[in-house]
Amino acid sequence: MVFMNKKIPSFLGFKRLIAIFLSLLLIAFISWPKPAEAHAYSASYTKITMDSKHTEIVFTLDTLSVIELVPHLDANKNFVLEKSEINKNKHHLEELIEEGLTLDKGNEEQTPTIESMKLVKKENKEYLSTTMSFPAFSPGDTINYNDGFYYHDTGTNYVDLITASIYGESSEGVLQGKERTWTFLVTEVQQEQGQTAPPDTTQVQPAQVEKPVEKTAATSWFSFFKLGMLHILTGYDHLLFLLALLLRKQTFKQYAAIVTAFTIAHSISLSLAVLGWVTLPSRFVEAAIAFSICYVAAENIFRKEIRYRWSITFLFGLIHGLGFATILKEMRIPKSHLAVALLNFNLGIEAVQLTIVLLLLPLLSYLFKLRNSGKIVVYGSYAIVALGAIWLFQRIFL
Repeated sequence: MVFMNKKIPSFLGFKRLIAIFLSLLLIAFISWPKPAEAHAYSASYTKITMDSKHTEIVFTLDTLSVIELVPHLDANKNFVLEKSEINKNKHHLEELIEEGLTLDKGNEEQTPTIESMKLVKKENKEYLSTTMSFPAFSPGDTINYNDGFYYHDTGTNYVDLITASIYGESSEGVLQGKERTWTFLVTEVQQEQGQTAPPDTTQVQPAQVEKPVEKTAATSWFSFFKLGMLHILTGYDHLLFLLALLLRKQTFKQYAAIVTAFTIAHSISLSLAVLGWVTLPSRFVEAAIAFSICYVAAENIFRKEIRYRWSITFLFGLIHGLGFATILKEMRIPKSHLAVALLNFNLGIEAVQLTIVLLLLPLLSYLFKLRNSGKIVVYGSYAIVALGAIWLFQRIFL
């Protein structure tokens, strides 16, 4: 009887472990992103060029979004937009662009001419780039650029990143959420001539158009702050890495060192990458981010004592910063405007990170007081390893 009493709990414990393992596999299977599902984050890039002769808009949207927005476009169901599919559905694609985007002078919508539509590649992602021409605009005109893509789709966090050259002056904007109109007033300023002799009054003085006066919040510093917030909130791998770092019980001093190391590291690499001083293949960066999740979670399981975690956090933080930088790099913001955009984007990331940490620490403090806290940490870390391993496999081989 004594023998049986000892064996039964052991057997039940083994069954419980099997059940937990199968549950983790189920979580991993459910979490595996499927190509057919609508992706939770979509970014487009708009380049506006305006001078006295014409106005050109180049709108670039990732091909997965295009496939989602045009039914039956992907005829062979391979989730890849091909040239033949573009040619066959050119009329539908032009309708999509013309309905989703408008350029208004005052309250009058301008009619575009679609000049070209082609596939382009940015890093390891394909986009459909559409070039449109509009009439020229004159000083005194109020221009409204409107983007209606995914406006009613609450499941997709869509952002349109705008760079504009208005009569040689640069400006940037971000359209997201319910803010979908970018407004500017074209104004004329007479340029003073730096001549020592009296100016020739028989010649017409050349005119300059000053930097557009923005009428919406879309181009304010806060728009880049919100973009940083959105970028990390939709960056599930970054959030999972942060959770893995905090999941193991440590002192408050260790937690502070971890958060500080991660902040400093990703701020450095984010800045260097956006400035173009550091460049690594995006596939390598994304795979390294997934590996960092697996490594930290595995430490939670197998290391008896966690010491100097800030050092490994700093190293992986440099990699995560390169991941943060991708969206700003694609905007190609002029260096004269880059410092403000970069600062506010980074502050947006930090605001979300610190909020998450402040919310997690009391919960973790309560967790560590529980009787089975050690098992919860281990099982939770196994789940994090499983998710990180899936992302690692996808980013290396798919």
